[in-house]
Amino acid sequence: MVTIAIANQKGGVGKTTTAVNLASYMAASGRNVLLVDIDPQGNASSGLGVMPSRDRPNSYQLIMGEEIDRKALLHPTKLRKLFLIPASIDLVGCEIELANSQDREIRLKKALSHFEGDFSYCIIDCPPSLGVLTVNALVAARWLIVPVQCEYYALEGLAKLLKTVEIVKKRFNSQLQIAGFVLTMYDARTRLSKEIVEEVRRHFPDRCFSTLIPRNVRLCEAPSYGLPILLYDAKSSGAEAYKKLTLEVLKRCAKAG
Repeated sequence: MVTIAIANQKGGVGKTTTAVNLASYMAASGRNVLLVDIDPQGNASSGLGVMPSRDRPNSYQLIMGEEIDRKALLHPTKLRKLFLIPASIDLVGCEIELANSQDREIRLKKALSHFEGDFSYCIIDCPPSLGVLTVNALVAARWLIVPVQCEYYALEGLAKLLKTVEIVKKRFNSQLQIAGFVLTMYDARTRLSKEIVEEVRRHFPDRCFSTLIPRNVRLCEAPSYGLPILLYDAKSSGAEAYKKLTLEVLKRCAKAG
């Protein structure tokens, strides 16, 4: 199972949109995919039509190691090969609850190992922070994808994220690699978007995906219907972009091994 974390401590950069649609297109291509929502806001869960709730098995219970039927954690979605482990508001307490736990950074990795033979890919949607939940995702992941918004201060905070990645590689997960930076909310009509693309690609020449995710109304609407973009409007520019990005991600991961 290839595990990919989608992370950026900056909010509003298209992180959840990328996680949901990347997982959806992977599943649509015939691969068994698991999407794990560890953001207390639960937007990836609601974006697939599963409202976060304490009453259903969720990722908080997964991370905290509670006694629960492993299969009960897997919630079906409208895509046959895509399953979801939804979030819970209880995730906000993980930082404090795991403070004195010696294995706090590897909780998610240990839990996901039980699904190793069931899925080809696992996508983890992280909260907009560099706390214990995101660190757990980085420890569990083989690859990291970083969405970067095409607006002012696009590079803000990325240095801290990269430093965290290096610490995780050194202490917990030597296999972790950055698959790439995804430029999101691109508006071809504005000079700013084009300048941001040039700036990010100048800083990370070998790490940026060539696909640009456009600012697209249909992408914004799809989550309110609990649908990924390929089921909401497969012909929209946003759908086409995420389809191309998925092919890039699959190719890059396969090439690097």
